[in-house]
Amino acid sequence: MTGSAPLAGGGCRTAPVLKERGQREVFCGLTGIIWLHRKMQDAFFLVVGSRTCAHLLQSAAGVMIFAEPRFATAILEEGDLAGLNDAHDELDREVARLLARRPDIRQLFLVGSCPSEVIKLDLGRAAERLTEAYAPKVRVLNYSGSGIETTFTQGEDACLASMVPVLPATDKRELMVVGALPDVVEDQMLGLLRDMGIENVRCLPARSITSDVAVGPNTVFALNQPFLGDTCGALERRGARHIPAPFPFGEAGTTAWLRAIADEFGVSDEMFAAATDAPRARASRAIAQASKHLQGKSVFFFPDSQLEIPLARFLTNECGMTAIEVGSPFIHDAIVGPDLELMEAGPVISEGQDVDLQLDRARAARPDLTVCGLGLANPLEAEGLTTKWAIELVFTPVHFYEQAGDLAGLFSRPLRRKGLISGLDPRLEAAE
Repeated sequence: MTGSAPLAGGGCRTAPVLKERGQREVFCGLTGIIWLHRKMQDAFFLVVGSRTCAHLLQSAAGVMIFAEPRFATAILEEGDLAGLNDAHDELDREVARLLARRPDIRQLFLVGSCPSEVIKLDLGRAAERLTEAYAPKVRVLNYSGSGIETTFTQGEDACLASMVPVLPATDKRELMVVGALPDVVEDQMLGLLRDMGIENVRCLPARSITSDVAVGPNTVFALNQPFLGDTCGALERRGARHIPAPFPFGEAGTTAWLRAIADEFGVSDEMFAAATDAPRARASRAIAQASKHLQGKSVFFFPDSQLEIPLARFLTNECGMTAIEVGSPFIHDAIVGPDLELMEAGPVISEGQDVDLQLDRARAARPDLTVCGLGLANPLEAEGLTTKWAIELVFTPVHFYEQAGDLAGLFSRPLRRKGLISGLDPRLEAAE
């Protein structure tokens, strides 16, 4: 397995990128609400959209009838779409009813959708008007969750980018970690940073609006999700500086991510080793056990979540797989470049999608494992290809040391299952 030092020649970072601009298969950015509303405990997400938007969120969240989630849909009816009603007046009434019923709401996000964008409903102006009406008790922001030109993880990016301009200013030297993580994973991360002596750490998004998150020229920030290009740009415009690093997937990726932060804050090698040696060893053992059935196998990534490049680095460097093609909806070199540097040259690196052409390449390559969206998985399975749903890698805790074995297991499980079904390898039954 390859270590975490950049490869001679720049690895895949200097490889030509196959850029495709054709038909795509994607979810919309509304999906991000499912993990964001769990993270921000005093926030509410009001989607301005159609009944289809409402059904999507209900299905994705699995909300029970007795639950009271912190998201809803303000339905655009036929009269709204035809311009027969004043949608702004109707929106104001719905917000007033919502805030009267839910006084715990401190942050309200007006989330645009395909229908609201098609009729040119100005949610930015609505957010400004509602902020004046309900400040300082409630902060009203807006962002687009439309899937017309974006992939589904960009919903989180748009949400966080909308928060950056209203963050308080600070001159303190602080670390900001950007990207939503499950609370237990975030606590693990903060514990590792504390063990390295780094105390002034803020997280975006924070769990509450009362968290002391601010930004200024002495702020440095590290991304823990590779799909946050707009948020990265917004923070840089506020004067903050990005710490480039591989993403914290697996033992090597997590160590490299922590090492970049440690170097920024002058953490000694001895303190770094004391904080990371034990969890690194646990992660290595877990990956070795979970990746037994990945060694020597090939993998093909369709573009879906923008996690593809860091995950391909993990699978090739730490799990012994060979990447045939690594497709990503967008490739932001300043963000994923460090991961590309650690991948040996060889796989096709593609940006964007022409789904028919990419399907042809996947069928010709016949990879052992194909990582793709839900819409492609069943047809490819019917053709005899083993698939992994890309969206599961977003909804499952996979970051940092303690989840490294689980991450490898997510990829090995489809191969073990196929072996059990086919009965070709009796060793797999014991592994299950």
